Amino acid sequence: MNLLIDVCIVMDVCAARSPHAEFSAMALQHCSNQGGTLWLYVGSLQTLKYTLYRELKRSVEPGVNPPGNRQLMQRAKDLLKAFAADKQWLAALAEEGPVFDSPDPEEEQLMRALGRFSPGDIQLLTRDELLCERYPDLTITPEQYLQQPPIPRPVDFIDLKAQQNLVRPGLELGIHRVLHHGRYIMGPEVGELEEKLAAFVGSKHCLSCSSGTDALLMALMALDIGPGDEVITVPYTWISTAEVIALLHAKPVFVDVRPDTFNMDPDRIEAAVTPRTRAIMPVGIYGQCADMTRINAIARKHNIPVIEDAAQSFGADHHGKKSCSLSTIGCTSFFPSKPLGCYGDGGAVFTDDDALADRMAQIRVHGQKVKHQHPLVGINGRLDTLQAAVLLEKLKLFPGECDLRWDVGQRYDRLLSGIAGITTPVIEPGNTTVYAQYTLLTADRGQAEDNLKTQGIPCVAYYAVPLHLQGAFRDLGHQPGDFPVAERVASYCLSLPMSPYLTDEDQEPVAQALRGG
Repeated sequence: MNLLIDVCIVMDVCAARSPHAEFSAMALQHCSNQGGTLWLYVGSLQTLKYTLYRELKRSVEPGVNPPGNRQLMQRAKDLLKAFAADKQWLAALAEEGPVFDSPDPEEEQLMRALGRFSPGDIQLLTRDELLCERYPDLTITPEQYLQQPPIPRPVDFIDLKAQQNLVRPGLELGIHRVLHHGRYIMGPEVGELEEKLAAFVGSKHCLSCSSGTDALLMALMALDIGPGDEVITVPYTWISTAEVIALLHAKPVFVDVRPDTFNMDPDRIEAAVTPRTRAIMPVGIYGQCADMTRINAIARKHNIPVIEDAAQSFGADHHGKKSCSLSTIGCTSFFPSKPLGCYGDGGAVFTDDDALADRMAQIRVHGQKVKHQHPLVGINGRLDTLQAAVLLEKLKLFPGECDLRWDVGQRYDRLLSGIAGITTPVIEPGNTTVYAQYTLLTADRGQAEDNLKTQGIPCVAYYAVPLHLQGAFRDLGHQPGDFPVAERVASYCLSLPMSPYLTDEDQEPVAQALRGG
């Protein structure tokens, strides 16, 4: 349970008001210990300052020479600064301003602010009896809060809340900048983001776009791939990888994956090459790059471009180079659950080739290079400026989050080591992974899922039906058994909760559940 802190509670703690200070402080600490978020409302800032100033002035003992007003005001500011250091600020929105018809405008603001949260997700911590009577479901006193039975800390499959709490001020500032300048399409944040992404990856060009799927589509279109052409890819991936090939009326040619990394098996590529092969599209599944060194060598031998589908591996390294800088074109996704995700759909393409970059820039805006001139057929593939603003703020955390993801993955490896029937992820020498998902193989997936779900732990079996067995690709004529490794992985893989901010306390119950405990 999260708490929005009423002014009276702040006064209890900061002014050490007896007998309430102890209970109020204990309630706040209890919320933090339970993994809840403590909020202060920006709209109460002036009230907090002047109310605390008055409390300090009133608390001066008789006969003691009182400090000057300036000293008391500075003391109030210092106390509030210290109190707010580990709290989140809830912004005052325009909708919460016109409340003058209310008997208590500030009270009305607080109640409206609570309305932004999901029901049951937050309460106002207060000692105001009238508020508690008027809003019994939205308010709670410190004493009541401390009497509640402990609520087990939920483990999200992908925890976006912890990250958002770290960057909320910058996120809100960036979003409001866009709202104020009003350039919602191709605004200045888009260009700034592309420059920073290119620098991060080490690529000459970066073009943001509307999704990871459109990134792949733009790459194929830039290479003039169309009817009758073939593109080599894998059957164990999200459907977008092969879908974009089929959308251009080209043929997805599947090769099996490796049994250890679940990525494209380079040993199987050359047997799939024909005179019609126009590209190879390996996937960095679950956060680890495919063996791009060997794949590129095979591609050079046959003079075939390589498109890296790095929707899950953005941020990972392959022999010291970043994912998306490893081939002719690198493509990634900024879907919210990705290691670097926005709050909607988004993606990007990367290349060192000037001509391809220019071509993809045209494709992204309906084939247009000069306004109203369309030498190419293109798509509406632009990234919204609001999403660029979100990504700019989250990019600041991203390198550190990649390191944290690695730590979480290594901790899972240790906790799960030795559990019968469990095979933990294999990281190929020369690779790092960003663990877009932590995916293991389990001898009895159904039992493992039941054990986890009984403990309230979410899990997902991704790509349980590989692409060659999906109805969308029935015309390719594949049968069960055509790609046995992909089918085995699809039958036994299971992804566990994963985010940079998982702790030992979060991961130990996962391991315990998989042990059957």
